[in-house]
Amino acid sequence: MTDFSQALQGKIDIITENWIEAVRSDEQIETAKQLTYTSVRDSLPIVLQAIVTMLSQSEESDIGTLVEESLEHGTVRAKQGYDAEEIAREYRLLRRVIFDALEPELLKGSAAEVSRAYRLIDAALDEVIADCFKTYTQARFQELQELHNQLQLTNQELTRLFRASQENLSHLAHELKTPLTSIIGYSELFLRQINNPRVKDSAPNLAHIDKVLSNGRRLLRLINDTLEISRYDAGRIKLQLSATNVRSAIGTVVEIIEPLAKEKNLEIVVECTPVLDQVMTDYLRLQQIITNLTSNAIRYTQAGTITIKTELLSDEQWSLCITDTGIGIASEDCDRIFQPYFRADSSLGSGIPDTTGLGLAIVVRLVNLLQGKIELVSEVGVGSSFTVIFPLELDGV
Repeated sequence: MTDFSQALQGKIDIITENWIEAVRSDEQIETAKQLTYTSVRDSLPIVLQAIVTMLSQSEESDIGTLVEESLEHGTVRAKQGYDAEEIAREYRLLRRVIFDALEPELLKGSAAEVSRAYRLIDAALDEVIADCFKTYTQARFQELQELHNQLQLTNQELTRLFRASQENLSHLAHELKTPLTSIIGYSELFLRQINNPRVKDSAPNLAHIDKVLSNGRRLLRLINDTLEISRYDAGRIKLQLSATNVRSAIGTVVEIIEPLAKEKNLEIVVECTPVLDQVMTDYLRLQQIITNLTSNAIRYTQAGTITIKTELLSDEQWSLCITDTGIGIASEDCDRIFQPYFRADSSLGSGIPDTTGLGLAIVVRLVNLLQGKIELVSEVGVGSSFTVIFPLELDGV
């Protein structure tokens, strides 16, 4: 009699390895490419161990462990930013990897043994999927509620923007229209379905929630960026100066955004010599400048390298230069690129990334706040280089 539980027990590690490889190489599970090995693996070995118990000849069940771990898995995947289809594909891949690994043993078993093994494994995976989607849906609803609360909290401050110029209001209205229309449309569709007792939770319903959240995040990012500019123009940003290690600030930023670069097979190169470890500046504002410029470089670069370089120019100044091999900026647009809501068209194609058009406008204001100046050198089809020159110590602050 073939004991498939022992076969599965001995292959938990290889099944885990093969599954993680399959998930990370699947083009339709993009979120996994931004996660570490441990984050993708999550509780899979524990789930497999529970299935081992279910397959044992004693007919003992370990449904409790399966339920507990799959409930937690759904919450984790929601926090990691997975959409519903990505989770469904993960489990389809797991089913395939398990049966591929057990194929030699299955071929040796009797028809009754193989039937039992298939039945128990399928039942276990069905239970895992159902419980995973249950907590995933709950987590998505919670995120939706939190997003709703954030939008409400920013609404009062947003009213101050109506004191801005008519031109800026026109730009803002245009930028808000698309995500707002999408949020309203998908919310109405989802509410119609959720209020219909004949319609149960399904992947399409979860997809509607994902659309609402995606556009809600975009809307909130646009509002926050606009408020950031408004605070600067109103003189409400106060600096918190400290002796700053520039290399450390750059390293923190790179650690956060490197998954975005890896997703596009871009290399981030950091050149920080000599070490600038006692620069008197606002650490968080400096990080914000580095983040905006580097994220912008990644967004507009399809292949090649992003280089972050610092230099000590004199006893009074140092420079930060971020260079990319991206689509470049036409010469006639270089002077306008720092204006709010302006996005340069590219002669290289229409696939301009979806942005708020405020990132560089925020950068130039923060650079001015830190008593620096920013220079741009760019060539269409070759790339761009943003150089910021800062003082080692700020005057009169």
